[in-house]
Amino acid sequence: MFTGIVTAIGHIVDAEPLGAQQTHGSRLTIETPAAYLDDVQPGDSIALNGACMTVTTLDTAARRFAVDISAESLARTSGLGERSVVNLEKALRLSDRLGGHLVSGHVDGIGTVTHFASVGESFELRVKAPSDLGRFIAPKGSITVNGVSLTVNRLSDARDSCEFSINLIPHTLHSTTLGALSVGQHVNLEIDLIARYVERMLGAAADSSSIV
Repeated sequence: MFTGIVTAIGHIVDAEPLGAQQTHGSRLTIETPAAYLDDVQPGDSIALNGACMTVTTLDTAARRFAVDISAESLARTSGLGERSVVNLEKALRLSDRLGGHLVSGHVDGIGTVTHFASVGESFELRVKAPSDLGRFIAPKGSITVNGVSLTVNRLSDARDSCEFSINLIPHTLHSTTLGALSVGQHVNLEIDLIARYVERMLGAAADSSSIV
C-alpha cells in the first residue's frame, strides 16, 4: 500500500530482457539518491511511476536496486523503459502519515496528456483517460498520475474518453517527474481505491435486485 506521495526520483539505468520471447519481461536497474536505500531490503515493495514492484537485488553502495517486471506489466504501464526517469515511493508503514490517499500501486489504465501550461505560479495538467475509467473519476476526488496523488479540478466526459484537469503547484513540479510532461505523453493512472469498491458494491446491489 502507498499514499501517492513521491519520496524520490530514480533513474532506470539498465533494462535487461529476461528471455528471448515477447512473453518474457525485463529486469530493471534503478539508481536512487544517496541514502535512499538504507532502510530497504530485498523483497520490499517500491512503486515506480505508480506501479508496485518487488526489490529483487540491492546494492546500497552503488545506490541501485533491481526489479523483475513481467511482459504483462510492461504492456499495461508507461515510462518504464531504459534511461527513463521515474517517481519512487516506498511502501507505506502503519506508523506513517497518510499525506495523499490510499494507493494500491496497481495501474488501472494509460492516460494521454492533452494540455500542460502555466496558470499563474502553477501549471494546469489535462489528461485524457480511457472511457471505462471515467465513472471512477470525480471533481475534487483523488487520482494517481505516474504515482503522484492529485486532486481532480474539472471533468469532461466524451463518448470514448474522459478528460480531467489538475492543478500542479511548484512543489509538485520540482519534487516529481511531472514537471517534464508534454502534450501527447502517456502516463500511468490509478483510480481512487474507495471509488473502486463503491462501484463494485453498487453494481452487485443492482444485479441482486434484478433476480426474480
